[in-house]
Amino acid sequence: MFRGSMVALITPMRQDGSVDEKAFQELVEWQIAEGTEGLIPVGTTGESPTLSHAEHKRVVEMCVDATRGRVPVIAGAGSNSTAEAIDFAHHAKKAGADATLVVTPYYNKPTQEGLFLHFTAIADAVDLPMFVYNIPGRSVVDISVETMARLARHKNIVGVKDATANLARPLHTKRSCGPDFIQLSGEDHTALAFNASGGVGCISVTANVAPRLCAEMHKAWRAGRTDEAMAIQDRLVPLHDALFCETSPGPVKYAASLLAKSTEHCRLPMAPIADTSKARVREAMVSVGLLN
Repeated sequence: MFRGSMVALITPMRQDGSVDEKAFQELVEWQIAEGTEGLIPVGTTGESPTLSHAEHKRVVEMCVDATRGRVPVIAGAGSNSTAEAIDFAHHAKKAGADATLVVTPYYNKPTQEGLFLHFTAIADAVDLPMFVYNIPGRSVVDISVETMARLARHKNIVGVKDATANLARPLHTKRSCGPDFIQLSGEDHTALAFNASGGVGCISVTANVAPRLCAEMHKAWRAGRTDEAMAIQDRLVPLHDALFCETSPGPVKYAASLLAKSTEHCRLPMAPIADTSKARVREAMVSVGLLN
Protein backbone atom coordinates (compact mmCIF):
# COMPACT_ATOMS: atom_id res chain seq x y z
CA MET A 1 0.00 0.00 0.00
CA PHE A 2 2.78 2.43 0.92
CA ARG A 3 5.39 2.20 -1.80
CA GLY A 4 6.82 3.70 -4.96
CA SER A 5 6.67 7.35 -5.94
CA MET A 6 4.99 9.41 -3.26
CA VAL A 7 4.93 13.20 -3.20
CA ALA A 8 5.53 15.64 -0.37
CA LEU A 9 2.91 18.06 -1.64
CA ILE A 10 3.49 21.78 -1.77
CA THR A 11 0.65 23.97 -0.52
CA PRO A 12 -0.26 26.34 -3.37
CA MET A 13 -0.85 29.89 -2.22
CA ARG A 14 -2.19 33.02 -3.80
CA GLN A 15 -0.01 36.12 -4.04
CA ASP A 16 -1.60 37.44 -0.83
CA GLY A 17 -0.39 34.33 0.99
CA SER A 18 -3.75 32.61 1.44
CA VAL A 19 -4.09 28.91 0.64
CA ASP A 20 -5.34 28.36 -2.92
CA GLU A 21 -7.79 25.51 -2.35
CA LYS A 22 -8.72 25.11 -6.01
CA ALA A 23 -5.07 24.89 -7.09
CA PHE A 24 -4.35 22.36 -4.34
CA GLN A 25 -7.19 20.07 -5.39
CA GLU A 26 -6.14 20.35 -9.03
CA LEU A 27 -2.59 19.49 -8.03
CA VAL A 28 -3.84 16.33 -6.28
CA GLU A 29 -5.81 15.31 -9.37
CA TRP A 30 -2.82 15.89 -11.64
CA GLN A 31 -0.52 13.90 -9.38
CA ILE A 32 -2.79 10.87 -9.46
CA ALA A 33 -3.28 11.12 -13.22
CA GLU A 34 0.50 11.22 -13.69
CA GLY A 35 1.02 8.01 -11.70
CA THR A 36 1.97 9.19 -8.20
CA GLU A 37 1.34 6.35 -5.74
CA GLY A 38 0.87 8.27 -2.50
CA LEU A 39 0.18 11.83 -1.32
CA ILE A 40 1.63 13.57 1.72
CA PRO A 41 -0.14 16.85 2.54
CA VAL A 42 1.18 19.36 5.10
CA GLY A 43 4.61 17.93 5.58
CA THR A 44 7.41 20.46 5.86
CA THR A 45 7.42 20.80 2.05
CA GLY A 46 3.79 21.87 2.47
CA GLU A 47 4.94 24.66 4.81
CA SER A 48 3.25 23.14 7.83
CA PRO A 49 5.28 25.29 10.28
CA THR A 50 3.62 28.47 8.95
CA LEU A 51 0.08 27.18 8.40
CA SER A 52 -2.46 27.83 11.11
CA HIS A 53 -3.95 24.75 12.76
CA ALA A 54 -7.20 25.38 10.91
CA GLU A 55 -5.37 25.64 7.57
CA HIS A 56 -3.36 22.50 8.33
CA LYS A 57 -6.49 20.49 9.01
CA ARG A 58 -8.31 21.91 6.01
CA VAL A 59 -5.49 20.90 3.67
CA VAL A 60 -5.62 17.32 4.99
CA GLU A 61 -9.39 17.25 4.47
CA MET A 62 -9.06 18.58 0.92
CA CYS A 63 -6.43 16.00 0.07
CA VAL A 64 -8.52 13.10 1.35
CA ASP A 65 -11.64 14.40 -0.41
CA ALA A 66 -9.87 14.99 -3.74
CA THR A 67 -8.07 11.64 -3.64
CA ARG A 68 -11.26 9.62 -3.11
CA GLY A 69 -9.34 6.55 -2.00
CA ARG A 70 -7.42 6.13 -5.26
CA VAL A 71 -4.00 6.31 -3.59
CA PRO A 72 -3.02 6.44 0.10
CA VAL A 73 -2.87 9.76 1.92
CA ILE A 74 -0.20 10.09 4.63
CA ALA A 75 -1.10 13.24 6.53
CA GLY A 76 1.61 15.37 8.05
CA ALA A 77 1.03 15.45 11.81
CA GLY A 78 4.37 16.55 13.20
CA SER A 79 5.12 19.12 15.87
CA ASN A 80 7.72 19.80 18.52
CA SER A 81 4.82 19.66 20.97
CA THR A 82 3.65 16.11 21.61
CA ALA A 83 0.14 17.26 22.54
CA GLU A 84 -0.13 19.24 19.29
CA ALA A 85 1.07 16.25 17.24
CA ILE A 86 -1.56 14.07 18.92
CA ASP A 87 -4.25 16.60 18.00
CA PHE A 88 -3.12 16.61 14.36
CA ALA A 89 -3.05 12.80 14.33
CA HIS A 90 -6.57 12.60 15.79
CA HIS A 91 -7.78 14.94 13.07
CA ALA A 92 -5.99 12.94 10.34
CA LYS A 93 -7.84 9.82 11.39
CA LYS A 94 -11.18 11.64 11.55
CA ALA A 95 -10.56 13.13 8.09
CA GLY A 96 -9.95 9.67 6.62
CA ALA A 97 -6.19 9.72 6.06
CA ASP A 98 -4.52 6.32 5.68
CA ALA A 99 -1.53 7.14 7.88
CA THR A 100 0.37 9.99 9.49
CA LEU A 101 3.89 11.31 9.01
CA VAL A 102 5.38 12.64 12.24
CA VAL A 103 8.67 14.53 12.12
CA THR A 104 11.26 14.45 14.88
CA PRO A 105 10.69 17.38 17.27
CA TYR A 106 12.69 20.36 16.03
CA TYR A 107 14.51 22.82 18.33
CA ASN A 108 13.65 20.92 21.54
CA LYS A 109 16.54 18.53 20.84
CA PRO A 110 15.13 15.59 22.83
CA THR A 111 17.25 12.66 23.96
CA GLN A 112 16.74 9.21 22.46
CA GLU A 113 14.44 8.43 25.37
CA GLY A 114 12.52 11.64 24.70
CA LEU A 115 12.12 10.67 21.05
CA PHE A 116 10.90 7.21 22.03
CA LEU A 117 8.36 8.63 24.48
CA HIS A 118 7.18 11.29 22.00
CA PHE A 119 6.41 8.88 19.16
CA THR A 120 5.02 6.25 21.51
CA ALA A 121 2.61 8.75 23.06
CA ILE A 122 1.22 9.65 19.63
CA ALA A 123 0.97 6.02 18.55
CA ASP A 124 -0.79 5.13 21.80
CA ALA A 125 -3.26 7.99 21.46
CA VAL A 126 -4.34 7.46 17.84
CA ASP A 127 -4.97 4.07 16.26
CA LEU A 128 -3.65 4.90 12.80
CA PRO A 129 -0.49 3.76 10.99
CA MET A 130 2.38 6.18 11.61
CA PHE A 131 5.57 6.90 9.72
CA VAL A 132 8.39 8.43 11.72
CA TYR A 133 10.17 11.18 9.80
CA ASN A 134 13.88 11.28 10.56
CA ILE A 135 15.54 14.41 9.14
CA PRO A 136 18.53 15.41 11.27
CA GLY A 137 19.55 18.21 8.91
CA ARG A 138 16.44 20.20 9.80
CA SER A 139 15.52 19.00 13.26
CA VAL A 140 19.06 18.58 14.71
CA VAL A 141 18.21 15.23 16.33
CA ASP A 142 18.77 11.82 14.71
CA ILE A 143 16.76 8.75 15.69
CA SER A 144 19.26 6.00 16.36
CA VAL A 145 18.77 2.55 14.87
CA GLU A 146 18.30 1.22 18.40
CA THR A 147 15.51 3.70 19.13
CA MET A 148 13.89 2.97 15.77
CA ALA A 149 13.89 -0.74 16.62
CA ARG A 150 12.13 0.02 19.91
CA LEU A 151 9.52 2.11 18.09
CA ALA A 152 9.00 -0.54 15.40
CA ARG A 153 7.60 -2.89 18.04
CA HIS A 154 4.55 -0.64 18.38
CA LYS A 155 1.68 -1.92 16.24
CA ASN A 156 0.89 1.57 14.92
CA ILE A 157 4.44 2.57 13.98
CA VAL A 158 4.77 0.98 10.56
CA GLY A 159 7.72 2.70 8.93
CA VAL A 160 10.12 5.58 8.47
CA LYS A 161 10.75 8.41 6.07
CA ASP A 162 14.54 8.47 6.14
CA ALA A 163 16.19 11.75 5.18
CA THR A 164 19.53 11.04 6.82
CA ALA A 165 21.33 10.71 3.44
CA ASN A 166 23.14 7.75 5.02
CA LEU A 167 22.81 4.79 2.67
CA ALA A 168 24.07 2.38 5.31
CA ARG A 169 21.11 3.33 7.52
CA PRO A 170 18.41 1.34 5.68
CA LEU A 171 20.59 -1.77 5.86
CA HIS A 172 20.89 -1.47 9.63
CA THR A 173 17.24 -0.49 10.02
CA LYS A 174 16.12 -3.56 8.10
CA ARG A 175 18.26 -5.81 10.30
CA SER A 176 16.98 -4.19 13.49
CA CYS A 177 13.33 -3.54 12.62
CA GLY A 178 12.63 -6.48 10.33
CA PRO A 179 11.71 -6.74 6.62
CA ASP A 180 8.09 -5.66 7.17
CA PHE A 181 9.06 -2.24 8.55
CA ILE A 182 8.38 0.14 5.65
CA GLN A 183 11.34 2.29 4.68
CA LEU A 184 10.70 5.29 2.44
CA SER A 185 13.47 7.58 1.30
CA GLY A 186 13.24 11.31 1.94
CA GLU A 187 16.12 12.11 -0.42
CA ASP A 188 15.40 12.43 -4.13
CA HIS A 189 19.00 12.04 -5.27
CA THR A 190 19.49 8.64 -3.63
CA ALA A 191 16.01 7.12 -3.99
CA LEU A 192 17.11 4.13 -6.08
CA ALA A 193 20.19 3.48 -3.97
CA PHE A 194 17.95 3.58 -0.90
CA ASN A 195 15.60 1.04 -2.49
CA ALA A 196 18.56 -1.21 -3.22
CA SER A 197 19.41 -1.13 0.49
CA GLY A 198 15.96 -2.07 1.76
CA GLY A 199 13.65 0.80 0.84
CA VAL A 200 10.38 0.49 -1.05
CA GLY A 201 9.84 4.05 -2.28
CA CYS A 202 10.45 7.75 -1.88
CA ILE A 203 8.51 10.69 -0.47
CA SER A 204 9.70 13.14 -3.07
CA VAL A 205 9.95 16.90 -3.51
CA THR A 206 10.79 16.56 -7.20
CA ALA A 207 7.56 14.63 -7.84
CA ASN A 208 5.68 17.90 -7.34
CA VAL A 209 6.80 18.95 -10.83
CA ALA A 210 7.97 15.68 -12.46
CA PRO A 211 5.42 13.16 -11.18
CA ARG A 212 5.33 10.96 -14.26
CA LEU A 213 9.10 10.56 -14.46
CA CYS A 214 9.37 9.80 -10.73
CA ALA A 215 6.54 7.26 -10.95
CA GLU A 216 8.00 5.57 -14.03
CA MET A 217 11.39 5.31 -12.32
CA HIS A 218 9.98 3.47 -9.31
CA LYS A 219 7.74 1.22 -11.38
CA ALA A 220 10.67 0.28 -13.62
CA TRP A 221 12.75 -0.52 -10.54
CA ARG A 222 10.04 -2.76 -9.06
CA ALA A 223 9.63 -4.57 -12.39
CA GLY A 224 13.35 -5.32 -12.52
CA ARG A 225 14.01 -2.93 -15.40
CA THR A 226 17.07 -1.58 -13.65
CA ASP A 227 18.67 0.08 -16.66
CA GLU A 228 15.47 1.99 -17.42
CA ALA A 229 15.11 3.12 -13.81
CA MET A 230 18.72 4.29 -13.66
CA ALA A 231 18.38 6.15 -16.96
CA ILE A 232 15.45 8.12 -15.52
CA GLN A 233 17.44 8.70 -12.34
CA ASP A 234 20.30 10.17 -14.39
CA ARG A 235 17.90 12.36 -16.32
CA LEU A 236 16.44 13.79 -13.09
CA VAL A 237 19.75 14.66 -11.40
CA PRO A 238 19.96 18.27 -12.72
CA LEU A 239 16.40 18.88 -11.55
CA HIS A 240 17.09 17.46 -8.08
CA ASP A 241 20.13 19.73 -7.89
CA ALA A 242 18.16 22.81 -8.89
CA LEU A 243 15.23 22.14 -6.57
CA PHE A 244 17.60 22.15 -3.60
CA CYS A 245 19.79 25.07 -4.70
CA GLU A 246 18.08 27.04 -1.93
CA THR A 247 16.05 25.93 1.06
CA SER A 248 13.02 23.88 0.04
CA PRO A 249 10.23 24.53 -0.81
CA GLY A 250 11.32 27.83 -2.38
CA PRO A 251 12.76 26.36 -5.60
CA VAL A 252 10.05 23.73 -6.08
CA LYS A 253 7.28 26.29 -5.65
CA TYR A 254 8.96 28.43 -8.29
CA ALA A 255 9.18 25.35 -10.54
CA ALA A 256 5.50 24.67 -9.95
CA SER A 257 4.71 28.25 -10.93
CA LEU A 258 6.40 27.64 -14.28
CA LEU A 259 3.90 24.82 -14.84
CA ALA A 260 0.98 27.01 -13.65
CA LYS A 261 0.36 24.65 -10.73
CA SER A 262 0.91 27.30 -8.03
CA THR A 263 2.34 30.72 -7.49
CA GLU A 264 5.92 30.83 -6.24
CA HIS A 265 4.77 32.40 -2.97
CA CYS A 266 6.13 30.96 0.29
CA ARG A 267 5.27 32.35 3.70
CA LEU A 268 7.90 34.13 5.71
CA PRO A 269 10.50 33.42 6.93
CA MET A 270 10.93 31.68 3.55
CA ALA A 271 12.16 34.41 1.19
CA PRO A 272 11.63 34.49 -2.59
CA ILE A 273 14.49 32.65 -4.27
CA ALA A 274 17.22 34.66 -5.98
CA ASP A 275 17.10 35.44 -9.70
CA THR A 276 20.16 33.24 -10.25
CA SER A 277 18.32 30.36 -8.58
CA LYS A 278 15.25 30.97 -10.74
CA ALA A 279 17.39 30.76 -13.85
CA ARG A 280 18.91 27.50 -12.61
CA VAL A 281 15.49 25.99 -11.91
CA ARG A 282 14.12 27.03 -15.29
CA GLU A 283 17.19 25.63 -17.08
CA ALA A 284 16.82 22.32 -15.26
CA MET A 285 13.12 22.11 -16.10
CA VAL A 286 13.97 22.61 -19.78
CA SER A 287 16.80 20.07 -19.69
CA VAL A 288 14.57 17.39 -18.20
CA GLY A 289 11.87 18.09 -20.78
CA LEU A 290 9.25 19.66 -18.52
CA LEU A 291 9.38 23.04 -20.27
CA ASN A 292 10.02 24.02 -23.87
